[in-house]
Amino acid sequence: MAEGGIAARRAALALLDRVLGERRALSELAGERGPLARLTDPADRARAQGLAADTLRHLGRADRLLAAFLRRPPALPVRNILRLAAVEMLERGAPAHAVVDAAVALARSDRRTAHAAGLVNAVLRRAAEEAASWAALPPQQLPGWLRGRLLSAWGAKAVAAIERAHAAPAPLDLTPKDGDAAALAARVGGTVLPTGSVRLPPGAQVTALPGYAEGDWWVQDAAAALPVRLLGPRPGERIADLCAAPGGKTLQLAAAGARVIALDASAERMERLRANLARCRLAAETAVADALHWAPGELFEAILLDAPCTATGTIRRHPDLPFIRSGTEVKPLAELQAALIDRALALLRPGGRLVFCTCSLLPEEGERQVAAALARHPGLACVPRLPPGADPAWRSAEGGLRLRPDVWPEAGGLDGFYMARLERSG
Repeated sequence: MAEGGIAARRAALALLDRVLGERRALSELAGERGPLARLTDPADRARAQGLAADTLRHLGRADRLLAAFLRRPPALPVRNILRLAAVEMLERGAPAHAVVDAAVALARSDRRTAHAAGLVNAVLRRAAEEAASWAALPPQQLPGWLRGRLLSAWGAKAVAAIERAHAAPAPLDLTPKDGDAAALAARVGGTVLPTGSVRLPPGAQVTALPGYAEGDWWVQDAAAALPVRLLGPRPGERIADLCAAPGGKTLQLAAAGARVIALDASAERMERLRANLARCRLAAETAVADALHWAPGELFEAILLDAPCTATGTIRRHPDLPFIRSGTEVKPLAELQAALIDRALALLRPGGRLVFCTCSLLPEEGERQVAAALARHPGLACVPRLPPGADPAWRSAEGGLRLRPDVWPEAGGLDGFYMARLERSG
C-alpha cells in the first residue's frame, strides 16, 4: 500500500477514529455498515484492517516519537493521521514520500483536518528521518488497569515479555480434522507445534490452502485447541460445549467421535458454528440458549465451558482491546464465570469431568476462579493433567494450566489462556 492506496488508508483512518473516539471494536466495525463497506477489493479491505491494527499495536510508540515535533497534541482526527502515517513508514517500511503525500491528502479531504495539512506535512517529513529512534523505542505498554493486575500476578519481567509479544500480529494455526498434523503441515507448508497444531507461514491465504473446501482443517490458535485435548473426549460420549461459538472446540469434539450438543446465546454466532460444521462435514446438535437457564433434561459425561471473559489473552489478535476496555468489565465477568461453573457442574454426571477455560490473562478469570469453585463444591477436584506436547512449566498451583503470549517466542507465541480439568467424585 506504499503507492496509492488512498481509499484503503482512508478506511484505516476511519477505523482508528471509531476505535479511539467511540471505543468500538474492530470486529464490529468490519461489518457491512462499517468503514470498510466502500472497499470493493478484498485486498484493499485487508490493507485497511492491517494498517489500522498495526497502528493500534504501536500507538504509544508513535505518540512518543511524534511528541518531539509537536508543541501540543492536536485534535484526535489529526493525531490519528499522524499515527497512521508514522506506523506505515517506520514500522511497515512504506516509502516515506508516498506516505506523507497520502497523509496530506487525507488531511485536506476532511473539513475537521484540512486546516492541519501543513502541520501533517511538516511533522511527518521530520518523523520519516527517525528510523533509528523508532527502532529504539520500547514496545507499547498495556493500559494501567490491566498492567497493574498483571504486574501483581506475574511480575515486571513477564509483563515486559507479554508487551513484546503483543507488538507482532498473531500467527495463524490450523487444527487437522484427522489429527495428522505432520501430513497437514506438508500439504500447506506449515510447521507442526509440539501440541499438535500446524502453524502457517506469514502471509498465507487461508481459503486458498489445500483442504479448505474439503473441510480437512480449521483455523484455531494452538492455545485454544488445548482445552479439548485436556478434556480427552471419547467416541460416543455425550458432551456439552457451552458458550460454543464460533465452534473450533465443537469441531474438535465432533472429530473425536463424541456426541456433542453445542450451546450459545447468540443466534448469529451459532450460524457461524453451523457453517463451520458443514464445511468440515462434522455433525453436532446445536441450541441457541442462555447456559445459565438451559435445561437439557439430561446429565452429561463431560462438559466444556469456554466462558465469556475480558479476552485479554487475545490482544495480539485484537489490538483494539486495550482501547475499548476500561477494567470495569472484570468483576461482572468473574461473577458470570462463577455462575456458569456452578450451572455446568449441575449438568454433570457423578464421576464426570468439566474443563473450564478462558482466553484471559487475569487470575480473577482463571486460577482464582477455579480455587473458589473447589471451595464451593466439596467432592470437586482439579486434576493436574497435561495435554500432549504441553510444557509442565504451564502448571499452576491449583492444578490448572496457564499460558501467556510470551510462551514459545521463537515459534511466534500463543494466545493467553487458562484451563483446568475439574472432576466430580462418583
